[in-house]
Amino acid sequence: MTKGLRRWLVGVWLCTVLGALAETAAILLFGDLTDNALQKGSLDAFWSPAAQWLGIAVVGAAVGYAGGSLAVWVSERFVMRLREHVFDHVQKLPPHFFQRHRQGDLLSRLTGDVEAIEQMAVSGLIGTASALFSAVFYAAAAFWLRWELAAATFVLAPLFWLAARKFAAGVRSVAREGRVADGAVTSVVEESLGNLVLTQAYGRQDAERRRLSREATAWFRAAVRSARLNQAYGQLVQVIETVCVLAVIGIGVWEISEGQMTLGQLLAFAALLSYLYPPIRSLAQLGLLISAATAGAERLVEVLDTRPAVADRAGSTRRETGRPDGFVELHDVSFRYPGAPTTALESLTFTARPGELVIITGPSGAGKSTVSKLLLRFYDPDAGSVLLDGIPLHDFPLERLREYVTLLPQETLVLHDTVRANIACGRPGASDHAIEEAARAADAHEFITALPEGYDTWIDPNSARLSGGQLQRLAIARAVLRDAPVLVLDEPTTGLDAIATRRIVEPLRRLMAGRTTIMITHDLNLAPDADRILVVDRGHLVETGRHDDLLAHGGTYAHLHGSQTLTWAAS
Repeated sequence: MTKGLRRWLVGVWLCTVLGALAETAAILLFGDLTDNALQKGSLDAFWSPAAQWLGIAVVGAAVGYAGGSLAVWVSERFVMRLREHVFDHVQKLPPHFFQRHRQGDLLSRLTGDVEAIEQMAVSGLIGTASALFSAVFYAAAAFWLRWELAAATFVLAPLFWLAARKFAAGVRSVAREGRVADGAVTSVVEESLGNLVLTQAYGRQDAERRRLSREATAWFRAAVRSARLNQAYGQLVQVIETVCVLAVIGIGVWEISEGQMTLGQLLAFAALLSYLYPPIRSLAQLGLLISAATAGAERLVEVLDTRPAVADRAGSTRRETGRPDGFVELHDVSFRYPGAPTTALESLTFTARPGELVIITGPSGAGKSTVSKLLLRFYDPDAGSVLLDGIPLHDFPLERLREYVTLLPQETLVLHDTVRANIACGRPGASDHAIEEAARAADAHEFITALPEGYDTWIDPNSARLSGGQLQRLAIARAVLRDAPVLVLDEPTTGLDAIATRRIVEPLRRLMAGRTTIMITHDLNLAPDADRILVVDRGHLVETGRHDDLLAHGGTYAHLHGSQTLTWAAS
């Protein structure tokens, strides 16, 4: 994460060194002014050290500005890189990971926890170096002024370290509680806003308020505990600093009475202490910072330690083999989701040839949608093999494979962007003409041009501008533009009424023409057009054949078709 940033870190440290030197020189000049100008009332003795002090202040200000600006740049650059790294990793994780983690908690980890690591890895490092350099220079100047007084002062310095050590364990514990609670609050808000219609329709406002209150109370308690610990530490440090200052003043008064020290030297020494104690406190507080940041780091490491379910294998076919014809084969495929008690698929075998429509149907939870996840390589089978044109899918680079297999998922996915951008994500860089042709093929061009800004109209997943059927036709246009040899349709008519379903049947037929199509569905409207129907139940292939043959057989398919016919008749 720090590659390319280390030389800038050195620059920050150099500015820190120069800034500490400038402040040390200014304090020593203050002592000189006190003894030679203030005590004697000599204006002539004032101008030279005053000019030097001003020059040092200007240089120190410039160096401080450069160092501070550079430190912020390095810190934010690190945060950006780390967030991108975590985000890239999260995008490779399997679907079950997101089913086990609340979305709001993941958002919290990608924001607050990333910043916590930055505080430990970059800001903490910069702050430590700054405190260390400052402490060394101020301590050296203090010893140069009066080594006996400095030695007596530093005897009390370990008290800062002891105070920080006393509070470190508590800070780490409460920081983790706060991070978890913050993620829970974000999750509740995200879930409630995402289900606002349900909340309003079922009068769940009070229940949602109580749910938020429960999580917010945990966050509140953690925040209050954290504030109390920090306040207690801060006040204890104030007392320690007061003891140190009083000790210095007491010893200094005695040495002045004995003629061993001037007032200017004592004031300069006191000023050095006022500059010295903050960096010493910062060094002692570093343990608290690391403790708090470790809580965020542990939560982020949990995400980074989760391995993707699939990855490009060593020796994958990376040469350009040309566009596949789209011949899909599954041989004795078995698969169980990680942590699931039963298998989703058991010894499934079938083929789908270019130009064919293969429908996979069966009861809910039978394992149908698992086929789509294997064809896109969201997972690899536990046993058996999945092939495209005779080549195992794991021999294709993932990016290339997903160019060859287009998925129309059950949930219509919409980007918060223009209509044009939503279609163009099917093939980035496509021309406006190609986008419009895809929209025409999907029977979407007419309603798109009727929108206020046509193809440049902004839409989002909760857009009220478009109906479910219109959004589905946008998804079909996206798939048309992608023009992959294999098409996987996962419940393409779910949530659509009969009119909307009939409206997308023709665009679907145009989309399926000439390519291998595997449709996973309960809706058997297109079943008579299928070259083959596979009936899956509890992960097993129980029937296969054409529509008429399966109806005549009177098995599971006939029962499913009869149930749907009754539903149509009732509606």
